[in-house]
Amino acid sequence: MRRLFNGYGRSSFRVILLGFISVILAGSLLLSLPISSRSKQLTPFLDALFTSTSAVCVTGLVVYDTAEYWSEFGQLIILLLIQIGGLGVITVAGAFSILSGRRIGLMQRSTMQEAISAPNVGGIVRLTWFILRTSFAIELIGAILLFPTFCSEFGVLRGAWNAIFHSISAFCNAGFDLMGVKAPFSSLTYYAGNPIVSLVIAMLIIVGGIGFLTWNDIHTNRYHFRKYRMQSKVILVTTGILIVVPFIYFFIFEFAEEPLGRRILLSIFQSITPRTAGFNTADLNNISESGQSIITALMLIGGSPGSTAGGMKTTTIAVLVASAFAVFRHRSSPQLFSRRISGDIVFQAATILVMYLSFFFVSGLIISRMENLPILDCLFETASAIGTVGLTLGITPQLNSISHMILILLMFVGRVGGLTVIFATLTSVQNIGARLPQEKITVG
Repeated sequence: MRRLFNGYGRSSFRVILLGFISVILAGSLLLSLPISSRSKQLTPFLDALFTSTSAVCVTGLVVYDTAEYWSEFGQLIILLLIQIGGLGVITVAGAFSILSGRRIGLMQRSTMQEAISAPNVGGIVRLTWFILRTSFAIELIGAILLFPTFCSEFGVLRGAWNAIFHSISAFCNAGFDLMGVKAPFSSLTYYAGNPIVSLVIAMLIIVGGIGFLTWNDIHTNRYHFRKYRMQSKVILVTTGILIVVPFIYFFIFEFAEEPLGRRILLSIFQSITPRTAGFNTADLNNISESGQSIITALMLIGGSPGSTAGGMKTTTIAVLVASAFAVFRHRSSPQLFSRRISGDIVFQAATILVMYLSFFFVSGLIISRMENLPILDCLFETASAIGTVGLTLGITPQLNSISHMILILLMFVGRVGGLTVIFATLTSVQNIGARLPQEKITVG
């Protein structure tokens, strides 16, 4: 990890890419060991790779039920991978470098800046410490709030382990759970009417998904919303809209037959969890195709930049919507909160949209054709993978090796970021100053 973090001669994007690959491979080797499974047998490497990728990329898609298949050691490895993947491989590596007393050079600071989407290099070490302290504090609070419920069901030690595991998994937007002891792959459906579990998990998902820089803004400026960065304002408003609108739909159409209290909890949870969390308190197979389509769209959007979440990001959607309004109003550039958005950002947002939709749709078609499964079910799984969500209609464990490799690739791209992968793998193009002739083309 030290040689990786030094990374001189390589771009920050390559360091980030190689960092995630290294942790995924290390986790795969550990999970394939006999000690990691309850049966004390070697786990096939592809299955271990799938689980490790899902954990590091904080997705939650699994080929084995976490509680039933993996031993306590295996569950601990998965939890460590979730924590590293949620905070970011580079952030964790930077923290170890700081603790060891090593000087953090400009290259390392630049890599840390890219990893958490910070606006500048200055103050990056202080921001890293803030992220670590805040993350561990929130996870601890979440575990304390969950402990009474799990303690009453599983006893003190097992209840504490469940509380810690689910708090970290929720905050990191991973979606891994240990409720397979009730029924395999049941997630949190047994707690659909439990306000403590439903609301605590939902709040951890939101806090983990809004981004580290947004926390810093809230910590610094408190209730003075006008002083927030424009990005923080966009994230908070967009996140609020993406929670309220689906909540209204689920409340009116999907859970109308449930008692009022349970109906509210189900609607809240299903409006929050699709944007990269992966827990569910309702059987998704019983939700209508319209509801599943809304969940699929939310999974593709994902969380916010510099957070524990994946997906296209809330800011990407906000920029694209602002661009559309700019065209409607004949403006030269989009605006958000009285600030102009540069053309480069619009180009990047459009590129990300095309990339994610292409990966999502083509992968779904391939899996549907190979597995002879309904296309909507396969698109649900591919959206879950590239959005690093983990929600499933139950088909992932039954897929063949090629389909699992496709999902592994989607999870990796969804967590690391499509542009990061492109910038890391493609050689830079030298700008020689020449420009091609311009000609108009009619669109729309």
